[in-house]
Amino acid sequence: MKLFVRHGRILVLLAALSACAPIINVRGQEPDPDALASIEPGQTSRRDVQQALGSPSTEGVFRTNIWYYMSERTETVAFFEPELLERKIIAIVFDDREIVEDVFTYTENDRREVELVSRVTPTAGNELSLIQQLFGNVGRFGGGGGNPSQ
Repeated sequence: MKLFVRHGRILVLLAALSACAPIINVRGQEPDPDALASIEPGQTSRRDVQQALGSPSTEGVFRTNIWYYMSERTETVAFFEPELLERKIIAIVFDDREIVEDVFTYTENDRREVELVSRVTPTAGNELSLIQQLFGNVGRFGGGGGNPSQ
């Protein structure tokens, strides 16, 4: 019986320790380095890029001639915040003839913080108090049964 209790404690301890093992999460899919190396600015067409790398993660919003391939790896231990291990963004720019113009690779070191603007855009209309908002429509609408075209 003592042997069973001792082995049981060891199993519980091992189970508790394994719960703290880091979990690696991968989001996106990093293009194959050989396929990426085969893309030559001025030579490779949009169709060739899609055949070599697959569909992009996203396209440019304002400039639709840019394809982005994004991937990241994070590590999560127990209940702590995930830690970024690697982030890579590959931007492929096409010219008007749909030929690759340039290829850019961005990593975590290239990121920039975006400063938020604190000013508020004024809106037209009235500033209503809480009471006005609650009771503003009381009596404004008919009780129904009337002609809706009136």
